[in-house]
Formats: sequence, structure tokens, C-alpha cells
Amino acid sequence: MSSLAQRWIAIGAAFGALGVAFGAFGAHGLSDFLGAHGYAGEELSRRLAIFNTATHYQMLHAVALVITGLALEHRASKWWRFAAWSFLIGIVLFSGLLKVLAFAEPQWNWLGAIVPIGGVALMFGWITLAVGALRKAQ
Repeated sequence: MSSLAQRWIAIGAAFGALGVAFGAFGAHGLSDFLGAHGYAGEELSRRLAIFNTATHYQMLHAVALVITGLALEHRASKWWRFAAWSFLIGIVLFSGLLKVLAFAEPQWNWLGAIVPIGGVALMFGWITLAVGALRKAQ
């Protein structure tokens, strides 16, 4: 297996493992943690939903990174390399910043303006994965 493919598969697997850990924390400890820091009612529910969305998208795109790595093993397409980078950037900016926002004090809400850039990166990942599948080897 090429080192390029191995790298992306390993990164995807690492994000997957972290996603499971975050999901477990979200299911079993996050509510108590946030409650102990003064969040309750609608604000607590909002923060839990943000965290769950972040973890869900992280897991989906961890799998996408693994799939992209497998595709790169088959054919080292520039489109698929771009897709892998897009997924990585998207996971960090979208899922990562949403997780930060689940814990952040109001003065950090400006980070929410960066989150859509991560979402766009995730979309570019899927689009370039599709383009790479439809194009001849390059």
C-alpha cells in the first residue's frame, strides 16, 4: 500500500476513534459537565445538540477519509488528494470549532463565523471525490 493511501486511512481512522470517544463523552458525561458549569434548560440542550452534530459529522467524514485513502491506493488522483485535504480541513474547522462552541463562553461566539468554512470544505471534499471518480487517471 502506498504511503499516501496509508496516511489518509490512518488519519481517517484516528478521527474515527476520537469520534467514538467524543460520542461516548457526549452520551455519558457532557450533560453533567455542562450542568456543573451553570448551563441548564434550553441553553444546555442547545450546547448538547451542537456537540452531537459536531461528533456526527466528524464520524461521517472520518469514514470519508478512509474511503478516500482506499481510492488513492487504487489511483493517485489529484482530485482525491484534494478531497482528502478538504475532508481534513472540514473536520477540524466544522466539527472541531462546533465542539469548542459547545463549551465556549459568549465572548468566543465569533468562532461560529468560521464554522461554515469547514462546512464548505466538507462539501468540496465530496464534490472532488465525485469528480475524481468520473475523470480519467491523472
